[in-house]
Amino acid sequence: MTDPKTTAEALVVRPGTAERVPLPHGGGFELLADAAATGGSLGVNRLTLADGADGARPHLHALSTELFYVLDGTLDFFLDGALETVERGGLVVVPPGMPHAFGAAAGASADLLAVLTPGVDRFDYFRSLGRIQHGLDSFDSLLPEQDRYDVHFLDATDWRAARAAAGAPAAGGAQRAKGHRVP
Repeated sequence: MTDPKTTAEALVVRPGTAERVPLPHGGGFELLADAAATGGSLGVNRLTLADGADGARPHLHALSTELFYVLDGTLDFFLDGALETVERGGLVVVPPGMPHAFGAAAGASADLLAVLTPGVDRFDYFRSLGRIQHGLDSFDSLLPEQDRYDVHFLDATDWRAARAAAGAPAAGGAQRAKGHRVP
């Protein structure tokens, strides 16, 4: 039985129809659903990362919880200063205010689903990250947008040290070799 008070419609995103933001290492973002499409309840994207590539530098979300489901491969998560390795089928839930970062583990690629709730319209954020990764924009262009996207950047020193100790390439490997600054 349907609740007569329900006014939201179901969202269906068919395979191959979502916008893809390519990254220089061959991976990319698949923009599945933003807050506008879900009535503000959540935002969803899929991210593929090449061997050892960084996914996100240390940051936190002041308002949102972020859920990561590892579809394939192995990821290193830096959760409140501790490095956790999570393999295919693993789930990570990061509460608001917790510093975190992630990237494909050394010698491994990764495919993950990320869900942010409540939702924030962040598709432009992911498009910006794609431009930054390709050297078409600077990381500094995101700094004034931290509140808008509920992504508050933190110092990356400990994350980089933990990744290096785990054997991951410096700053995501391929991107660094091409001279691109990795966010």
